[in-house]
Amino acid sequence: MASLSTLFCLSLLSLLLLLPPALSLTCTSQKFTNRLYANCSDLPQLGAYLHYTYNASNSSLSVAYVARPADGGAWVAWAINPTSTGMVGSQALMALRISGSVVAKTYNISGYHSIDESKLSFDVWDLSADEANGTMRIFAAVRVPEKAASVNQVWQVGGAVNGTHPSIHPRDVANKASMGTLELASTAGSAPGPSAPAPGPSKSGAPAGSAPATGPSKGGAPAGRGNVGLLARAVLLMGSLAVL
Repeated sequence: MASLSTLFCLSLLSLLLLLPPALSLTCTSQKFTNRLYANCSDLPQLGAYLHYTYNASNSSLSVAYVARPADGGAWVAWAINPTSTGMVGSQALMALRISGSVVAKTYNISGYHSIDESKLSFDVWDLSADEANGTMRIFAAVRVPEKAASVNQVWQVGGAVNGTHPSIHPRDVANKASMGTLELASTAGSAPGPSAPAPGPSKSGAPAGSAPATGPSKGGAPAGRGNVGLLARAVLLMGSLAVL
């Protein structure tokens, strides 16, 4: 029986090693080239991650959003809603796969069936997007209200892209619950923030690649706990079988 138990344990371990890289990551293990963020969060829905630095001196928020599109999908988005807590009214940064390339665009979410590419109600600069290890990544800096303590954030992973128009995202429970409050005040001054831009429209930039993202993980324990729990259950199962 010992040999059978050993074989089973090795097979289970092999399956765990085959997990997609994006599923085994937490935000503290993700890396970007020439980009440092004071904080990061394993967002509680959709297996998404947010890295961010708030600079109170110029009321700017530098972000990197990382998520895997929905099955068969081709876009991901992170947004600030200046007026409410839900999707309607959100000012979104979106990464879309168009003709084989990932591009970054901005959208005003004025209704459940109204997603219009447009400038946002606040300044956006250094906007870019890329794709790595099955995830899409959005990089940007945005202007937030002066002395803001928090902002309402909404994040999403979507379906297909028709031309340059994103189709509706899945309507699963996790998709409907992908919103929350991002606290800013506690991060003020903890790392250099982005320089303020000259006035002008939002522009897409060149994608960036990878250096360690620094800072503690905040507000996102659920995704990390899920990975730890999976490994813990596997170890317990291996230990139980080993004594057979």
